[in-house]
Amino acid sequence: MKEPDISDNFTIEDIHTVREYNAKRRQKMELKERLEDIKKSADKCEEDIEKCRKKGLAI
Repeated sequence: MKEPDISDNFTIEDIHTVREYNAKRRQKMELKERLEDIKKSADKCEEDIEKCRKKGLAI
């Protein structure tokens, strides 16, 4: 499955696209697998936020 294209402005449509992509991707996963996948994504997001904070791009 191809990852969705996200605009630079990250609009509400992008949020819907990402949610739809994740729902389809996780559809056949067991609960434990889904939770692990969500945690992995959340950890990656936290790392990205921390990098932005260090660069002064986020609060």
